[in-house]
Amino acid sequence: MKFSKKWSSLALASAITLSSLSISHPEVKAQEIKKPTNVIMLVMDGSSNNAITLSRWYKGESLAMDEILTGAMRTYSAESAITDSAPAATALATGHKSNDKYVGVLPSLINSPGLEQIAKEDAFKPVANVLEGAKQKGKATGIISTSEIQHATPAGFSAHVKNRSQYGDIAEQQVYQNIDVVLGGGLESLAPGSTKNARKDGENLISVLEDKKYDLVQTRDELFKSQSDKIWGSFAPSALAYDFDRKATAVNEPTLAEMTNKAIDTLQKDKDGFFLFVEGSKVDWAAHANDTIGMISDILSFDDAVKEAIDFAKEDGNTMVIAVTDHGNSGITMGNANTTNTYSSIPVSAYIDPLKKATMTIEGALSKLKTDKSNLVEVATLYGLDNLTEDELGTLKSAEDLGSEMVKMLANRANIGFTTGGHTGEDVFLYSYGPSKVSGLVENTDLAHAMARFMDFDLGKLTNDLYVPATQSLNAKGFTTTIDVSDVENPKYIAKKGQLTVTIPVNKNIAIYEQVTTNGEASIKTQTFDTINIYNGTDFYVSEKLLKTIQ
Repeated sequence: MKFSKKWSSLALASAITLSSLSISHPEVKAQEIKKPTNVIMLVMDGSSNNAITLSRWYKGESLAMDEILTGAMRTYSAESAITDSAPAATALATGHKSNDKYVGVLPSLINSPGLEQIAKEDAFKPVANVLEGAKQKGKATGIISTSEIQHATPAGFSAHVKNRSQYGDIAEQQVYQNIDVVLGGGLESLAPGSTKNARKDGENLISVLEDKKYDLVQTRDELFKSQSDKIWGSFAPSALAYDFDRKATAVNEPTLAEMTNKAIDTLQKDKDGFFLFVEGSKVDWAAHANDTIGMISDILSFDDAVKEAIDFAKEDGNTMVIAVTDHGNSGITMGNANTTNTYSSIPVSAYIDPLKKATMTIEGALSKLKTDKSNLVEVATLYGLDNLTEDELGTLKSAEDLGSEMVKMLANRANIGFTTGGHTGEDVFLYSYGPSKVSGLVENTDLAHAMARFMDFDLGKLTNDLYVPATQSLNAKGFTTTIDVSDVENPKYIAKKGQLTVTIPVNKNIAIYEQVTTNGEASIKTQTFDTINIYNGTDFYVSEKLLKTIQ
């Protein structure tokens, strides 16, 4: 069914740059680039090389990704050898390493070797991303995610906030970015309500999307039927289902490959080309839970999406495809304590056959558990735990965390090891295809610059154009400025000079001008821009385009 109704230039001389210890930026050969250029960036969140190996064995044949393996990527953040998804996405999208939970802004702490310090006053300054650069070049843009579309990784390619948990701000920025195709979960963050991530600012973004002429879809069938050039699909209140669980729990949700195919079909209509970001989100969630089945489920689902991108790029001839994970997670291994002395004689089947018995992920299986747990044995079987021994059944019956015990039990049967329930810091595989594919061992920040060069823009200059400190600029023009936070959920920037008052609301792409004439009458005008206004808790950042309208 359809929805119901409704950043003077930033000086970055001291910004994070790579030292002589780091890998040089990958080169893009300009003579090979024809126009229009397209970029498809795919991220399988929280995966790892071992998980991919296991998934290939599980599938029984090569992955689509295998064909375009070109190197490896370093993943550390500005402060840690092990990154969080928010700074990882910021690095991939903006070319700047950042801190835990920071999205699209510069770090406040830099202690990783090989990185230069930045000026204290530059902490939390928004930096432009490749999607915004594509948009400024006139390209169509899209973001896809199997989590909430407001989650850290898609947010890194579409928003600028101090903390990844600011779903309300992220959602609002995404709506006012005027991205052409947005597909994923996160419906609850678009309107006011009583749920955890419902809007607190009173704004109904569904109504805004309707006013912006998006085709708003909620089901797989509606997505397929849409002929619009602007599509916003929210297929779940929060995240979408795991791929292995979809047929049993969420049949109306599209697969990641289906969303990718539809987005490409829609975006390629733009004569200037397009940029598309795609995330397979829940590999990470499964890895945190040490759910082997969930990881395999959504790695294979992600690989299907990569195939869609490769197939298009092969036909198009001028599309850059990059696929990568943003960081490792779980330390998964084929082989565990069980195989210490016997690993050299254990066949592939000893690892894979126990896993093949599962028909659902741990999330899916537990969704079928009755309140009284009377169907515990059936639920365990759904997760591949058949023929339970008395000890195994006793363990499950007495478990305080049933899911945790079930994933451990299956991993033990399949000789799968896990070192952690958190992220890991290893280098990860890099996959790239196209006339300027990226190869070798690179920094995560290199990928943003490679994509930007392929699309013919510079991220540093773009930041200077899109995110100017408003106070410094407007005070220099003789304006008196204030930041009105009387409504904590809706801060706004107010600049006054003479009879002119300019109001700049947070997260939006508009400015409101009120001019009082000599006879006391007020003229109010609202102007729309192709950029958004950002407040980082200290200052507002607006575009040069907006500032040029204020005299």
